[in-house]
Amino acid sequence: MGTRDRAAAAGAGHRGVARRPRVVGGGGGAAGVTTFVRGGFTRAGFVRVGGVPHHVEVTGRGPVCVLGAGLGLGWFDWDPVVPLLAPHRTVVRFDRPGLGLSGHARVAPTARDEAERIVRVLDAVGLGGAPVTAVGHSLAGFHMEAFARLFPERTAGLVLVDSSVEERPRTLLPRGMRVAATRACGTLLCTTGLPRAVGPALRRLTAPTPWAWLYGSSRVWRAALMEYVTYGDTARELAALRRRLPLPEGAPVTVLAAYGGGSRRWLGRQRRLAHALDASFRVAAPSGHLVMRDRPAEVARAVLAGGPIPEPAAHCPG
Repeated sequence: MGTRDRAAAAGAGHRGVARRPRVVGGGGGAAGVTTFVRGGFTRAGFVRVGGVPHHVEVTGRGPVCVLGAGLGLGWFDWDPVVPLLAPHRTVVRFDRPGLGLSGHARVAPTARDEAERIVRVLDAVGLGGAPVTAVGHSLAGFHMEAFARLFPERTAGLVLVDSSVEERPRTLLPRGMRVAATRACGTLLCTTGLPRAVGPALRRLTAPTPWAWLYGSSRVWRAALMEYVTYGDTARELAALRRRLPLPEGAPVTVLAAYGGGSRRWLGRQRRLAHALDASFRVAAPSGHLVMRDRPAEVARAVLAGGPIPEPAAHCPG
């Protein structure tokens, strides 16, 4: 994994959502809406997928786009982008298990599971109809590309925002061994109180947010650690999907790369990714890895240009 993904793993965080949605309903494996709180153009609440409450926010109106945040990050990391998209798009954000406000992760993640999670969340909030623009940042770029390949009929476009790139993905130890060791390590770290002691401060160093307090939770640390140690598995799984399943015909693909100055090596890798996917290539500069925070207008432009045009025609923010 690149240093960008490791940096993103350090963090994520609005202490007090206006009114925090309440999780209700029983377990079970079926997805279903539990409780939603409405506020203006936003619906916020939880859906239950695979027995795990998933925090979801739906904002705006128009064609649907779903935003996926990077390793260890939360729905709030897209906050600067949402107001730019909401007049033209129905924007869906959700937290993967263990992250943000979602319930504990029950199993280690896979690319296929994350692609299926996107489908089930969209269905649960009543947006299972028209194809969507899938937008993935960092690690979630893997998830969104897997979604596009596995569910082409659900995909209107794909936007990869400084996505993770692994030209030769590999893992050094068997997955089962790594998963078991990570669970044990997570338990040990959490019994020491380390997450509460340093988690919020680490998140603030990465990118200040009023939600930094979430990183004092052992739930978030365990989930982020598991995403980290299974990163190579996810990359290998996506590489296998690329060999078997094409991207949906006619769906535009955009690679948006961050550039903060200095070495252009990362830009070169992103450009090669765009070439491999037959995608348009854009650069957000100056920008760090959290492009949605550093250059939200660039992200919005890429999303609006890479999806269906509503009536009246959408225009890009200035």
